[in-house]
Amino acid sequence: MKKNEGYLKDYALLCREADQLEPELFDKYEVQRGLRDKNGNGVVTGLTNISRIDSFKMVDGKKTPCEGRLWYRGYDCIELVKGFRRKQFGFEEAGYLLLFGKLPDERQLKEFRDILASNRTLPTNFTRDVIMKAPSSDIMNSLTRSVLTLASYDKNCSDTSIENVLRQCIALISVFPMLSVYGYHAYNHYQNDESMYIHRPSRKLSTAENLLMMLRPDKKYTELEARVLDIALVLHMEHGGGNNSTFTTRVVTSSGSDTYSVIAAALSSLKGPKHGGANIKVVEMMREIGEKVSDWEDEEAVRDYLKKILNKEAFDRKGLIYGMGHAVYSLSDPRAQVFKGFVEQLAQAKGRNRDFALYSMIERLAPEVIAEKARIYKGVSANVDFYSGFVYSMLEIPLEMYTPIFAIARIVGWSAHRIEELINMDKIIRPAYKSVMEEREYADIDHR
Repeated sequence: MKKNEGYLKDYALLCREADQLEPELFDKYEVQRGLRDKNGNGVVTGLTNISRIDSFKMVDGKKTPCEGRLWYRGYDCIELVKGFRRKQFGFEEAGYLLLFGKLPDERQLKEFRDILASNRTLPTNFTRDVIMKAPSSDIMNSLTRSVLTLASYDKNCSDTSIENVLRQCIALISVFPMLSVYGYHAYNHYQNDESMYIHRPSRKLSTAENLLMMLRPDKKYTELEARVLDIALVLHMEHGGGNNSTFTTRVVTSSGSDTYSVIAAALSSLKGPKHGGANIKVVEMMREIGEKVSDWEDEEAVRDYLKKILNKEAFDRKGLIYGMGHAVYSLSDPRAQVFKGFVEQLAQAKGRNRDFALYSMIERLAPEVIAEKARIYKGVSANVDFYSGFVYSMLEIPLEMYTPIFAIARIVGWSAHRIEELINMDKIIRPAYKSVMEEREYADIDHR
């Protein structure tokens, strides 16, 4: 412990004594913790025309769980992905849709791709002076620092006109892969004593292709690898508006803050393990299961180990089977459903069929184990994080890059919500808190 830090334990105890609220107070004052009630229904805090999640439908006047659906600007994301398959890559097309509200024609898509390509550049010596200056194993922190530093290079940083904000958002969408990958390579060189690679992005390549090319020493990748990563980016691009980082985007935007500060705040939200780090936990959990269960085809052995995880006897002892269930979806996560087929293709190409079979078995067994433990079935299914970590591992993407890849996708959604907030809202988002403190009389220091 550093000098003069011995007080922290006692001071932390004082914080706990001063700030602990009795759980029953939330029921007494009808306060919804986490802005969600006991049934998981969220408090409506705004309107959006960007995306929508369907997890329930009304049947005979009753709210009934249904298969999950995710809509981007009125289009079912599953149908979008099917359409992208015919055109190879969809990140740029989905980005245009979310930002501008409609699908582009060929001319518009080419123009947008060209704009993104022309913005894939950083200020002179930025990589050396900012990214490589203080490398960190936490690439999300490195990414956030880079974003905030870019503000000092922008003469119109605080201009919140739609034209200027759109310019800033497009520029950040374009350079996020560079900031993330370069941040990883700097860390890998200075802290892991590995070779340094700084590959410049290509104007001719898609976002997914550039990501793989810049990340790999030999710049090589297969078409299948790039297509699967592209689908991952599309599926993580936006999610209903009510997720933590997107809400953060809108809250900070409503204060009148600049684009760089808004996106830095969103990044800080996303890096939290309850939000953007779930797929890392899935990979770590699956690694342990693979090590502890000798026969991966023995369903009872796998089931027993899942019970141990759920009973806080294994893995991180938090009682969670990561990648199972979702705060919003009930019966299924459509992103996981559409993603699974691509995962299977990649597993076959990579010789990881045995791993895929284990994932598939756990996807089937985990809901049964959870239902048995809870003694009630509320609709538990695999979410997109269950398979995305497996995909990234097959693409040989390091763990440190998992959440940054989420950010590379989600900044498109953040940008769309920032612009929508600026156009429609004229009030700062200011939620209310109910004070439950007791009033006290001031006492002189000699009488305390």
